[in-house]
Amino acid sequence: MASSGEKAGPRTAVEGGEGGGGSLPPGRGTTVGSHVLDKGAAALQALRPVRQMKQHACSFALYAHDLARQVEAHHYAARLNQDFLQCAVYDSPDSAARLVGVEYIVSDRIFETLPPEEQKLWHSHAYEIKSGLWTNPGVPEMLQRPELANLAKTYGKFWCTWQVDRGDRLPLGAPALMMSPQAVDLGKVRPELVRRRDEKLGISTEDLRESRVEMEEPEWINPNADYWKQHGKGFAVDAVPTEMKRTAPFP
Repeated sequence: MASSGEKAGPRTAVEGGEGGGGSLPPGRGTTVGSHVLDKGAAALQALRPVRQMKQHACSFALYAHDLARQVEAHHYAARLNQDFLQCAVYDSPDSAARLVGVEYIVSDRIFETLPPEEQKLWHSHAYEIKSGLWTNPGVPEMLQRPELANLAKTYGKFWCTWQVDRGDRLPLGAPALMMSPQAVDLGKVRPELVRRRDEKLGISTEDLRESRVEMEEPEWINPNADYWKQHGKGFAVDAVPTEMKRTAPFP
């Protein structure tokens, strides 16, 4: 059965077939009729959930079962309230970006109400913010500052549903839990990934780090978060057969 911990390596979702060259999924080119339908629907439908996405943030994420696998992650965030953000995560900011997962972000106040076993699936954001790895592209640092100070005290749970870094041309297998960068060897983002990101976005992570030196840090980070740091163990998801429920509740 499929596992999120399956070894990384070159993979091909569909051999042969039409389209799907390079990193694109296999499939035919979009027809004129489909383009017309999309434009008409966009003009007539409210698309309210999507239009609540007000922020674009870029950072990096590490696979919980293999921290050597590190990816650039573009979060498009919608705020449900001051203590909860929900983010669609893409592999790039381009129009043809692939939706690779979802991250939920909660305040420290909400995180402390979660059961300990649940807390182990979450990661802290303090280092990610203070180190300059997390940034809102195109937004001046001074405008970001209040939001960043709040985010430094939050926790996130990020499920990756499309492991594009291992060459998957389609979303395959079980979802993978992701962790945030940390200031220890296994948690440090590879310099070439940061350099490539900075060149693409026209920013300097080093400058961002220096500008955030005086930013207030959380007084305490719950040790159940970033579980791998304390215990050296990650999490992988296996999809296994199970007996179906054969009865349904009476209507």
